[in-house]
Formats: sequence, structure tokens, C-alpha cells
Amino acid sequence: MARSTVDLPTRLLRSLEPWCQVKSWRVAFSGGLDSTVLLHLLAHLSQRHTLPELKAIHIHHGLQAAADAWPAHCQAVCDALAVPLAIVHVQVEVGASLEQAARAARYGAFIEATQPGDLLLTAQHRDDQAETLLFRLLRGAGGRGLAAMPMQRPLGRGHLLRPLLDVSRADLEAYARVHRLQWIEDPSNADPQFSRNYLRQLVFPVLTRRWPQAATTIARSAAHLREAQGLLDELAELDLANAQTSGEFDWLKVPSLDLTAIQSLSPARQRNALSHWLATKTRLPDSDHWSGWVSLRDAASDAQPIWRLADGELHRANGRIWWLAGYWLRAVVPAGAWADPSQPLLLPDNGTLNFVGAAPTGSLEVCYREGGEVMALAGRGHRDLKRLFNERQVPSFARGRLPLLYRNEQLIAVANLPGLDGSAGANYVLHWQPVIQDQGLS
Repeated sequence: MARSTVDLPTRLLRSLEPWCQVKSWRVAFSGGLDSTVLLHLLAHLSQRHTLPELKAIHIHHGLQAAADAWPAHCQAVCDALAVPLAIVHVQVEVGASLEQAARAARYGAFIEATQPGDLLLTAQHRDDQAETLLFRLLRGAGGRGLAAMPMQRPLGRGHLLRPLLDVSRADLEAYARVHRLQWIEDPSNADPQFSRNYLRQLVFPVLTRRWPQAATTIARSAAHLREAQGLLDELAELDLANAQTSGEFDWLKVPSLDLTAIQSLSPARQRNALSHWLATKTRLPDSDHWSGWVSLRDAASDAQPIWRLADGELHRANGRIWWLAGYWLRAVVPAGAWADPSQPLLLPDNGTLNFVGAAPTGSLEVCYREGGEVMALAGRGHRDLKRLFNERQVPSFARGRLPLLYRNEQLIAVANLPGLDGSAGANYVLHWQPVIQDQGLS
């Protein structure tokens, strides 16, 4: 038996030591060689060591007829190893890249299945890492992309770990032969029209004939780039600390940064800080699309520029940049009559509204700005709502969502704006609690 095959369980257990206190380990089990070896290794380690509960999950994409037989194969393997298996069917949104769409569907299912305290283990190995780096290099990826696959990262409410990332495919094949494992051969893996298959079948054989250790050295470069990206992330955290100052409209619960602090950085550090900030909120733009940031940053002071990204928008207002996503980008739904003002009013897709103090009497209705509203103020007469918003520098994106309180068709209060919220002369304050939600990606 080859030494590397003998050492494989020990190497795997060593990489899993920091994760032995989590609630459970869930293996992403496709039935292919890599995940079959990983599941077999973990099942046998569980027999000799006290480890978290072991489970498996198989994602059925349904993209080819052969795949219909795979769940039964995976179930048989898991039954033989006494490992519970969950089979999840997903719908793949076919777009420009079938590979990318299938991956998105797969990881969406993984996130859904990962509970707090769970660890999802996937079987990517050193050769996969080398392919990833080369593939991203050919796509013109930046430092974050060229860092390739991290060994671990957050996933939904748990974490993802790739414990075989330092193991070669040859070592996995040797282990499978020794233990006489059976696995699925996906027919699509033989199709060179898919980029990764092209690299694996046509490019890497040429490279390894000239440089036998090509996969190892390329994967090593990915590790160096990952370390360099870590330093860039630390720099971004320092730069963002100066920009994440408090502001008058923090109660909106919209992520924002001080624009002056970002503008004081060099262009490269601006992009680095913003990439780090946006990474958990949206898919990051390619190099050409960063011109949108330049346009937003350099727009006239009285402009209201917007930079539209894949999963939301960056707005500029009040000397800050604001990240808007989700319900902030949807049309507001009319609220209507407030039948029982002693109870909070649930605003459709817009949080809740309540009175602090004694609620006003009369027929009350909650509306949103449409334009042309006028409000009577003590000592000031009637004033346009637009002018009052300008005086208080209300961010433009929030103006259409601020609840307006009408009594007998007259505007009497605007939520959350001191002096307009009933606090000036009335016995109440109109308080709005916006929706608090995830502003982007997990």
C-alpha cells in the first residue's frame, strides 16, 4: 500500500481537528470518486474516534437522464457505511453558463440544508484547486478570484470546509483502488465543451508532460495569492474602519460609508475597500464595470448618482454612499387606514409604525409621498414637504418610504423626523421601524 494512501486518514483527521466540537458533519456526496473517498474516510474515522454526527447530502440536478440512477447508488453506498443520506432535487436556471447555474443551484441547496453549528464538507482536491486558478486566470480574475478556493468559509448558518484541498487526485484514486470503492462516472465530465473539462483533459496533460508537478506548483501559487489577499483584506478593514462612521440616518439600517474617507484613499485602495465591503452583499463587478464607481464618486455634489450592481445598488446622498437591496428597491405598497392606533401598524414590506405617547384622535390614514404634499407647521404656516425634506437632508432614496400620517385628509406628521413627527406641540411621536433584513448575499 502506498505511503500516501496509508497517511490519508491521518492527514484528514488532522485537518478536521479544529471542527470536532461542531454539531454535525455533512458530506456533499455526488457519488463521484472524490466525494466517495471522502465519505468512506470519514465513516471509518468515525468508527475509531469520537466525532460529530456524520450525514450526507446528494443534490439531484436532473440535467441528464443518467443522473436519475445516481440517488439510488448514493443511497446504497450510505446504507453500507451506516450514514444517513438526504437527497435534494433542485431546479437549475439555465443561462449563459450551465456549469455556473448548476453550481448556484447546488450551493443554494447546501445553504438551505446547513443548520447552525453544521459543517459541510466538500471533496475538492489539489488538482481542482490548480484548475480553478488557471480557469480564473484565463477569465482575467483579480486577486480575490486568483486566491482560488479557500480551505474554509462561512456557509449559510454554518461553515464549509474542503479538507482534501492539499491532497492530489492520484492519492484519492490510489485510496479508492485499495479499498475497492465504486463510484459514479458523470458522462458530462468527458465533454470538453465545458471549460473545466477542457483544462483537465487537454491542457493539464500537456503541462504535466513538460512540468510533472504543474498541479502542485499551481495550487501552491493559489495559496500564496490567498495569503496576499488576506493582507489586502486586513488593509480594507483598516480603511473601512475610518469610513464606517455613525450618521444622522443610522436608524434606516441601511449599510453606508463616509464618502470623504473613501475618496481620500488611492484609487486602488478605494477598489480594495469597496470590494471587501461589497463582497458579502453582491457579486462583484468585473474590471470594466468599475467605471460605475468612478462616475458615482466624481458626480457633481448636487447629483444623485446610482451604481447598479448584480444584487443591489450603490447610492450617494448626504456625503455618504449607501447600499440598497431587497425591499428598498421594490415599489412601496399603500398602507391605508389605521383602524386601531393603540396598536402598532404593520406596513406592507416596510416595517412597523407606532405612537410613542397618546395617539391623535380622528380618522387616521398612512400614506407615502407622491409629490405636492403640504404640511402646516406652528409659526411657519404651510410648507411644501419637499422643502422640509431638503432642510433636514433626508436621503433621496428614503423619502418615498417615510410614512406620512393624515387625519381627515390633512398631513399632520412625518415619521422619525424631529419637529415633523408630532413632537413639536403634540402629545405623541410617530415612530417608524424600517424592515431589518439581510442587505445582500450570505
